[in-house]
Amino acid sequence: MRPQGRAATDSLYFNYPQFQAPARAQDPVVPVPVAIVGAGPVGMTAALTLARWGVPCVLLDNKSTFNDGSRAICLARQSFHIFESVGVVDAFLHQSLPYLSGRSFYRGQQILEFFMPDGPDHKYRPMYNLQQQYTEAFLYEAVAREPLIEVRWQSEVIEVAQDGATATLTVQDPEGSYPMCATWVLAADGARSVTRSRRGLRLKGQNFEGRYIIADIRMKRQPQGPHRPVVRLALFDPDCRRGGTVLVHEQPDHIWRIDYQVTADESEEEALEEDAIRSSIAGVLADLGWTEPWQLEWWSIYSANTLALDDYRDGRIFYIGDSAHIVPIFGVRGLNNGLADAQNIGWKLAMVLQGHAPEGLLDSYTPERRGATMDVFANASQSSRFMTPQTRGWALMRDAALSLALKHPFAGEFANPRNMTPYTYAESPIVMADASPWRTGPGVGAVAHNLRLDTGFLSDLWGYGFTLMCFGARPVPVEHPLLKVLRFDAQGPIAQAYGAAEGSAYLIRPDMHVAARWHSADVAQVQAGFRCAMGGAAEHIQDAVRVAA
Repeated sequence: MRPQGRAATDSLYFNYPQFQAPARAQDPVVPVPVAIVGAGPVGMTAALTLARWGVPCVLLDNKSTFNDGSRAICLARQSFHIFESVGVVDAFLHQSLPYLSGRSFYRGQQILEFFMPDGPDHKYRPMYNLQQQYTEAFLYEAVAREPLIEVRWQSEVIEVAQDGATATLTVQDPEGSYPMCATWVLAADGARSVTRSRRGLRLKGQNFEGRYIIADIRMKRQPQGPHRPVVRLALFDPDCRRGGTVLVHEQPDHIWRIDYQVTADESEEEALEEDAIRSSIAGVLADLGWTEPWQLEWWSIYSANTLALDDYRDGRIFYIGDSAHIVPIFGVRGLNNGLADAQNIGWKLAMVLQGHAPEGLLDSYTPERRGATMDVFANASQSSRFMTPQTRGWALMRDAALSLALKHPFAGEFANPRNMTPYTYAESPIVMADASPWRTGPGVGAVAHNLRLDTGFLSDLWGYGFTLMCFGARPVPVEHPLLKVLRFDAQGPIAQAYGAAEGSAYLIRPDMHVAARWHSADVAQVQAGFRCAMGGAAEHIQDAVRVAA
């Protein structure tokens, strides 16, 4: 919503483009390899991932422009690696605001200052603030340049059917409706997914009662010293919202995001009225002691839920992002989780469509990404109960912890949001368990360690497909079109970080996760690890890992 007198996309700082519906040129009989329903950040990331592997796709969206308002604003370090993998990270680095820490207050007194893991071996900062409009704009700039991606704006999917070979979408545009066939479908059409509802599927889980207003204001704050750091602020039980919670994030273009809890005696209609929004924001700023003039930009409302599908695959349809799961914002896991979905199914679907892997590889999508969602639920539910207690008992426990934190710093850790970290696919069917214990190094299924080198970062050396990191004088003599083999000193810092010795090896997947590792690797072991990582490569595949000449 926007202030009275302004249109839905009449922003103080962002110019929304207007996209026309496409001309009718498609043949409904010939299936496209992949149809992606929803051209938001998750759908566009999936399209760019497929294009990177040479797979064409069609993006369908019922809107004529990007989503309005800041929406999902916090982007985690691993999401920047995903942006790098599809060639768009520079724009994000230029526009976004990195931050390392947060401060929490109880009744005006600071009870916690936390710092997220960071250091010289990290290529990107732990977290970045950026309005979702920019995220969509930067991704779309890359999508528009990519000849393998066709975008159809103002094209709404209204029906979905499938048989054993294809899926058929009924698409409605300004000229009417038409059928569209696709070999595979990625449903990225959000929390109110039409694709999901037309297939009769329902999200299951827990609905939290807490409701939050999210509001953007434009305000030029004066720097405190030469470089004022970007810090996430959390206010518990402040004067302006007794019994409630407020979150404050700084964004680019002098935009500040303020999230505040709707009180039990407020109706949703009352809370969303413009006068109520302005009064509440003024109260928050007064509590912070901020006196600069400000303008109201946009606002909306949300509730914290932990909901997910039982299975993220429905025949030839895969659900990614909010169409598959809805998570609370606490810990900034929503969009970041969806981007990881897009990358995960993107590289796997490309492997299958290009004949490098059997369809069995796709069966690993749900175990890996639903497992990640359940991990998010476990962490986000704890944060949600602390931020918005559901019962009198939870409220008493929360308030007791906050009161204790006024005098005892250890209790302030209860207010730590525990921001998102990449999930470890330890139980995935396409990773190979260790044959013997390791003392250190990234475990199987975890994201591989990145290290700063003299010429850049370790991740700069990895291939766009799989990478075999060998330690010692003689690399394992294997080759494959999608496998890059690297050799490292068995006594060097990389070996130390990976717990490697002479003859050790790590197999790294396209998404940076460890597929397998060996203390002493040979050709047969690497071949077996690669077959496992590709979903059990079928015998007819011509370019299986082979011994190098």
